[in-house]
Amino acid sequence: MSIWWSLHLRREAASVPLARRLLVGTMETAGVDPDVSYELSVALTEACANAVEHGGDGAAEASEAYRVTAYLDGETCRIEVADSGPGFPRVAPERPVAPAEVDVDAEHGRGLRLIEELADHVQFGNKSVRGGAVVSFDKIVKWRADAPLALT
Repeated sequence: MSIWWSLHLRREAASVPLARRLLVGTMETAGVDPDVSYELSVALTEACANAVEHGGDGAAEASEAYRVTAYLDGETCRIEVADSGPGFPRVAPERPVAPAEVDVDAEHGRGLRLIEELADHVQFGNKSVRGGAVVSFDKIVKWRADAPLALT
C-alpha cells in the first residue's frame, strides 16, 4: 500500500502550517517514527516558506498558488514543493545554483541547506527555463513497532 496527497495552496503564510499538519497527521496515523515525521515536517516547512516568499511571478499577488505533493511508499517518503516564481538562479542556462553554493552568511538560502541536512536525497531545480522552482526530497522512513499502516 502507498499513500499520496497533493495540495494547491495560496502563497500565504497561513498555508505553511496547514501543509505541515497534514503531513504530520498522515505520518502519525500511518505509524511513522515521530523523529522521522518531525524532520520531514521541518523540511516541508522550509520548502513551503520558500515558495510563499519567493514563489510568485513578480506580481506579488497572494492569490498565486504553489503545490505540495507527498508520497509515502514502503520505506520512503518523498515530498515535492513547486511554485510559479522565477525559480532558482542559474550558473549556466541549464543548471540552477545549488544551495550548497550559497554563502552561509547570505540573508537567504539557509532553509534550503537545512532541507539538505534533514533529508536523505534532495533535488533543487526549475520547472522550465522561464522559472518555477521545484524542491523535492526523500527520506527513509522508520516505522513504530505498533504501526497500523506499515507500508513495507
